[in-house]
Amino acid sequence: MITQNDAVNQLPPEIRPAFEELKVLKHLRKAGITKRFGFTCSYLFQLVFVLIFHYRNWFELLESENSESLPGKDAVYRFLNHSGFACRRFLSNLSVYAVNKTNSLTSSKRVSAFIVDDSMYERNRSKSVELLARFKDHARNCYYKGYRMLTFG
Repeated sequence: MITQNDAVNQLPPEIRPAFEELKVLKHLRKAGITKRFGFTCSYLFQLVFVLIFHYRNWFELLESENSESLPGKDAVYRFLNHSGFACRRFLSNLSVYAVNKTNSLTSSKRVSAFIVDDSMYERNRSKSVELLARFKDHARNCYYKGYRMLTFG
């Protein structure tokens, strides 16, 4: 599924142009998200990013036949939980770049707005799923297991 030798090939062909157009990996480096040894941050970021498009989680990927060429789960979890990485700076830089890129496509007379939505994604049938949490739905006044999806458009 994902090769270790060529880090560019791990992105699906549909996503690669968007990564290049938005310069996602450049914004990672600009935010100071780097490592000194082992797998590069760009490789680990792309690896985690691609999982959702393959409908797999990290555990399933490690159980697959290609798991020998992948980093260990401790390397990925250390990358995701590293407190020294400026994730907000990365998201801000990427957002500003994306807005500036799309700003030239619209008329200056058009009203612009940011839309923030924190929809719920229910997983009530699940017991032990990574990052699963219990949330309260204030509209229905009940609790559910799942995720909060923060969408910014």
